[in-house]
Amino acid sequence: MASMRDIKRRKGSIQSTQQITKAMKLVSTVKLQRARATAEHSKAYFNCMYQTVNSILARVGSLQHRYLQPGSSDKKAVIVISSNRGLAGGYNSNIVKLVTRHPEWNKEDVVIYAVGRKGKDAFVREGYTERMDMSDLVEEPSSPDAMALSNELLRAFAEGEIGEIYLAYTAFQNTVSHVPTLLKLLPVEQEAVPDRSRESGHEEELKIPMNFEAEDEEALEMIIPKYVTSLIYGGLVEAVASENGARMQAMDNATSNAEEMISDLTLKYNRARQGSITQELTEIIAGAEAIS
Repeated sequence: MASMRDIKRRKGSIQSTQQITKAMKLVSTVKLQRARATAEHSKAYFNCMYQTVNSILARVGSLQHRYLQPGSSDKKAVIVISSNRGLAGGYNSNIVKLVTRHPEWNKEDVVIYAVGRKGKDAFVREGYTERMDMSDLVEEPSSPDAMALSNELLRAFAEGEIGEIYLAYTAFQNTVSHVPTLLKLLPVEQEAVPDRSRESGHEEELKIPMNFEAEDEEALEMIIPKYVTSLIYGGLVEAVASENGARMQAMDNATSNAEEMISDLTLKYNRARQGSITQELTEIIAGAEAIS
């Protein structure tokens, strides 16, 4: 059995750790409130842009365009959004597993555009090719930064360096629900949308061709870069909110576990102290009886 000194030392160490986890939980809570507001404000534009492009593709029919056809390369560019710091539970490991355990991908065909040092380090250990490190983007996500990353990816796609572009991020559902998500950015594919025209009574309306000014190819040439930029920015702000939510949960669990350990050590300390007192009393009584 551990001595009272050892128990007391360990209890003090856990109490110090508990104070740190409490402070980190409070910091993450404040950051989450700010990041959550940003994510909720941007989600409407994020979803609207995604639905708009799918709506356009549904109406233009079969259209030959460079952003709608796979590139000449077999390489798949994956933007992986993780965090720069740990202590966030399974936040980083889940997003890494989403990519490394993809059933149809080979390590040699995947090129990583890392946004977050934890994800970057994990993929380097796994032997993946890293093309670009933009870890600073997760600290303060901004639309210009997302546009710069989007322009670089579109350049590589146009020049045949990569054939497909994906975004791996953690979608923010609510404070306790964060879903690792893999989204294909290019080539743009029409999402399978249920036909609700008969239910709504607008069957003829959906058959009306959509007119563009300028031509449909030129319209897509202008809107697709904005579409890619908006999805990258939306992924960044949602990932930041998810990271802070995951860290808040992890620190809350750590604080609760520390409280349980402190209670257990307090009980052990009291038992050890009681045993020590009992032993001392027994020795005193035995000595007194020997003298008498």
